[in-house]
Amino acid sequence: MANAKKKIILNEILFWKQNKLLPDHYCDFLMTLYTEGNETELEAEIDSKNSVIAQAKRLKFILLTITIIVTAAILFVLFMASTLTWLAAIVGGIFALILMISAYRFAKKKEMLSPILHIASALILFGISVKVCIEYFPGSQVVLYSLLVSNCLLWLFTGFKFKLIYFTVSGVLGLIVLVGYQVFSLQ
Repeated sequence: MANAKKKIILNEILFWKQNKLLPDHYCDFLMTLYTEGNETELEAEIDSKNSVIAQAKRLKFILLTITIIVTAAILFVLFMASTLTWLAAIVGGIFALILMISAYRFAKKKEMLSPILHIASALILFGISVKVCIEYFPGSQVVLYSLLVSNCLLWLFTGFKFKLIYFTVSGVLGLIVLVGYQVFSLQ
């Protein structure tokens, strides 16, 4: 068990050295201290890729990639499926809800992945709104504008409530564009 702990510590020190988190001579000193001078014997067993920090970064990257791919796939299916729109909307809604809950949990931990999850869930909800309007209320401008304004107000509320500047700006800009379009289309 002590050997496994020693490997974890050595992996971390090697990660620190390769990423310049500590000066090289400090890392060399720590490596010598923990290996008791037998660095060459343990060299084959330690790798900076096995460090806890590197593994956490890989996990976040994989989660980010999966989120982006699934979001794009849901939006693609949502707008390409002419039948079973309700099923695509339900699946998209469930995924958006999962993303929102995950974003909230990541935000508590101050993770940088949280904004991506927020944005992905907002895009899916926006896509569902537009698809439902196109599918069930074709040609109804009132319903379309109502859903667009609702999305913008939701973004604005979310931005103010959780102090997310990107949602506040998106909500304000969306409302400005919608009002501007209405003003200029009446002339």
